[in-house]
Amino acid sequence: MEPASAWAESEYGKIIRYCNPQDFMESDYLKGIEHFNRGEFFECHEVLEALWMAEPGPDKLFYQGLIQVAVAFHHLLNDNYRGAAVLLSQGAEKLRRYLPAHKGIDLEKFLAALEPWRRSIEAALSGERLEATEAGLPKIELQPQGD
Repeated sequence: MEPASAWAESEYGKIIRYCNPQDFMESDYLKGIEHFNRGEFFECHEVLEALWMAEPGPDKLFYQGLIQVAVAFHHLLNDNYRGAAVLLSQGAEKLRRYLPAHKGIDLEKFLAALEPWRRSIEAALSGERLEATEAGLPKIELQPQGD
């Protein structure tokens, strides 16, 4: 029997392949990051929310932080600067708990990339014009996992 996957008979008598649930979680984690990097922030939120809800351990706040950052950018692109400011701040605060890196993300670099956006959003709340284009939005870069 393979450790990560195997064949089994379902309750309906069909032979199915199943995988270790951790494999699905890692796959969804990567899908969530892909959505974020494409500027598909709502979709990122949807994918990562399932991981967040299923996570019983110490990564729960990590997933919640990523979700809040994604939703912040969703709000930003929809001109909801107040929602963007609140969620970006809350998400960054949660991610700081996992510095310097976690689950393949260099969080120091990612949080540094969020900081100019935080300042721009705060300025927009004061009436300054904010130009947000998907090309200039931050990306999540995965590094080889060491944790």
